[in-house]
Parts: sequence; C-alpha cells; structure tokens
Amino acid sequence: MRINIDDALFCLVDVQEKLFPHIANKEELEKNLLILVKGLKVLNVPFIVNEQYKKGIGETIPSLKELVDTYPSFEKTTFSCCQNKPTMDAIKATNKKVVIVAGIETHVCVLQTCIDLIEAGFEVVLVTDCCSSRKQKDTDIALQRLIQSGVIPTTYESLLFELTLNAKNPCFKEISSLVK
Repeated sequence: MRINIDDALFCLVDVQEKLFPHIANKEELEKNLLILVKGLKVLNVPFIVNEQYKKGIGETIPSLKELVDTYPSFEKTTFSCCQNKPTMDAIKATNKKVVIVAGIETHVCVLQTCIDLIEAGFEVVLVTDCCSSRKQKDTDIALQRLIQSGVIPTTYESLLFELTLNAKNPCFKEISSLVK
C-alpha cells in the first residue's frame, strides 16, 4: 500500500519528560523524532499529540513540545490513545484513513493504540525508528506482534520521501536537508 499524504494523520504517543530518560536508545530516538516531526510539519500532515497521565509522567519532552504545541493534545490514563474518547473523536473527525504512529513505549501504549486503530478500520503506519521502550527486547517483540497484526512498518526517511512523492515537490529540498 502506498501512503497518500492526503489520507494521512500523525499520532504522537507519550514522549514525556519523566519516562523518556529511561528509554533505550533515547538519543537516537529523540533525533529521529525531531526529523520526523519537522518533516511532517513541512508536508502539512495533521497531528494528534497524546500524553499519558501528565501529573505522573510530565509533559512532552521540551525539544518536541516546542514543535507540536499548536496541535491538538490529549491527556489520557488509558494505555491506548483510542480508548480515550476525546482522542478517538479527534482522530475520526479528521476523516483520514491512514494513521502514522510514533512514540513510547512500543510494547504498551504504541502497541495498544495501533491494534485499536486497526480494529477501528484505519490503515496504521508505524515509524519503527521513532518508537522505543525501556528494554530493547520489549520493542523488538512488540514490533513483531504489530507487523503480524497488520501494521505497516517504515522508517522516518522512507516515510518522508514517500509522502513527498517527487523531487519536483516544493517541499523536497527541505525534506532532503532534514534527513541528511
């Protein structure tokens, strides 16, 4: 399946201050997430931002928060973003059929969100180099399960160029400079 930019929505899952320091490969993850978010913004892909129990886990990490502050943001206590009615209502209200997902932790909130999105009839694209867990093994097993469940795996660079579609796209140079 080709990912069509007009059908796409981005769902950022729980990249929060108090959890992030404990995540495997956090430096690479943060770098990748920043490129992904900047690229999706250049391409004007709509965003939904989620935060798990902010009182306990804090806000979205500062480097990302400044990039996503203007987008709809939802606090949740459910692990799946989809089990939070305001989040799911916002996703449905976009009338998009493809949900691009990234965030933490892969084996808990990301996994449950992706499975619920599939069950709700969405095509789910998981940016595999933009998600992680505290333990690498949890991420690895979750990715296997998600792919078996029908999630489409990709990387941020592959996704950004697929959405750009053509070197003549006015966004191409900016996307290209982000991934270098």
